[in-house]
Amino acid sequence: MKLTVLGATGGIGQEIVRQALGAGHQVTAVVRDPARFTVTGAGLEVVRADLTDPGPLRPAVAGRDAVLSGLGARSRKDAGVAARLTRTVLAAMEAEQTRRLLVVSAAPVGPAAQDDTLLDRAMLRLISALLKDVYADLREMEGALAAGATDWTAVRPPRLQNKPLTGSYRTVVGGSPPRGRFIARADVAHAMLAMIDDPATVKQGVGVAY
Repeated sequence: MKLTVLGATGGIGQEIVRQALGAGHQVTAVVRDPARFTVTGAGLEVVRADLTDPGPLRPAVAGRDAVLSGLGARSRKDAGVAARLTRTVLAAMEAEQTRRLLVVSAAPVGPAAQDDTLLDRAMLRLISALLKDVYADLREMEGALAAGATDWTAVRPPRLQNKPLTGSYRTVVGGSPPRGRFIARADVAHAMLAMIDDPATVKQGVGVAY
């Protein structure tokens, strides 16, 4: 497949690029600062763009089978970046009639799992309160996706870890895995790549966790 990866210098973005190249896909990595991007490999093209204007992004998404986005706030002070940059991506994709888009959201944006324990629910409420600006940004981003014309999927992980790929995790379309407290960035990337051709995930939020 021909894939474009946005936010490719981030933890999940780099994992998407590495795994996609390892699977033999052609990958266009869109980065703001190429000096921070260290992934190499056959089939890789690196494009510099700051995502403030859909025009320069259009060639990077034209004719692609899918666009995968790891864009998002790195801290509370960056709240607002996910919705703002995703709108640029949507405009570029719609102009080029590129349909498939997968983005990283977060578990607190979706519904809580019905089988969660009282402790899990209490922790979710606490985290949601502490990072309310970040999650408000992600809800706005998902609203922009729902209002757009792409075949989108919002992947909603819980707390992220820097651990090796396991390939063993749970996904719930439209919900969250019960007691799903952690997942490695590498497994989030793996799940996103696996969902590209899964029609059940189109126009859905998908919880993913161990």
